[in-house]
Amino acid sequence: MSRLSALLALLVVVSMPTATYASSGTPASQELAQPASAAEDPSREAREVGYGPDGFDLQAHRGGIGLTVESTIASFSRALEVGVSTLELDVQITEDHQAVVTHDRKVSGAKCRDTGPAFAGDPEYPYVGDYVKNLTLAQVRTLDCGSQTLPQFPEQRPSPGARMPLLSEVFDLVKRYNADKVWMNIETKVEAGAPEETAPREEFVQIVAKEVREADMLDRVSIQSFDWGALMRMREVEPRLPIVALTNGPQFLQPGQPGASPWLGGIDIDDFDGDPVAAAHSFGADAISPVHGFPQNGKVTDENYEPYVTKRMVQEAHRYGMKVIPWTVNDAPTMHKLIDDGVDGIITDYPDRLREVMEQRGLELPKRYPAPGESVG
Repeated sequence: MSRLSALLALLVVVSMPTATYASSGTPASQELAQPASAAEDPSREAREVGYGPDGFDLQAHRGGIGLTVESTIASFSRALEVGVSTLELDVQITEDHQAVVTHDRKVSGAKCRDTGPAFAGDPEYPYVGDYVKNLTLAQVRTLDCGSQTLPQFPEQRPSPGARMPLLSEVFDLVKRYNADKVWMNIETKVEAGAPEETAPREEFVQIVAKEVREADMLDRVSIQSFDWGALMRMREVEPRLPIVALTNGPQFLQPGQPGASPWLGGIDIDDFDGDPVAAAHSFGADAISPVHGFPQNGKVTDENYEPYVTKRMVQEAHRYGMKVIPWTVNDAPTMHKLIDDGVDGIITDYPDRLREVMEQRGLELPKRYPAPGESVG
């Protein structure tokens, strides 16, 4: 190589852009940079090939509602002991910007009951029936969300006095169990159809991303949402987190209607011929999580059952490099049908039932984790 060629090569190397993690040490997530390629996002390649737990993904819906009162430390503990690969959970944001684990944007009297005001003379008391976004953490923590069971889940165990957990407390629980292979699939419960009823999208995204980073759980958390705009924003804020596009039927996607559905982050499903898989792929979703069929609580053995997930849907998603994780499936025949379709996992209220089906199919079962202090035996 001539001296001139060597000098030119050196200049090229010196002028090359730095990686996403610059010498300043500031994460790309804090700079709110949107990756356009694997070169701009060093985590992208790893995320695409390594997202999610090994093997078939058994996800315990809200901790496994069929077994234990939902979204409680008791439900997540029992799911870990039953043996799941992923804890599926929902997050709402309180008035004082705390991420609490609960499904409902409005405190449900069927699940929680008032025990007393957060302070004497609190004009907002009672809290049942209020929106979580209008209550402080101190107020929601007075609620007993574990004593009442739901009649549609006759096997459900109560957890008397259970308080609405913080997201950080669920992370701490998983660490106490040494459940180092278990993932958490966190739904940001942005109500795109009625945004005034939940915290703003930006608040959800920033707070959840911060909680995941602080817990050092970036390699074991995926973010799901029906609000695809929240997923797009999460990809900008924390590109290391896999994003999962939840989807429902026509009422959600709104095909054939003017403009975009409020749930799709500006995407008009008609631009994709009504195809949710292609639409989700267009903004970089790592997985799609569709309803399994209609009615939502139906079974493949029902006369009026219409499957939504099909082999063709799964094959299309896999061509895009996306996983398919349908919700919420509670009976063995429908589980078998979906496994035949080639899905990558299933969200269920009954993780014990899905374990039985997986065992029958010869699928590797997720590890059971004993309660802290108990021996394996």
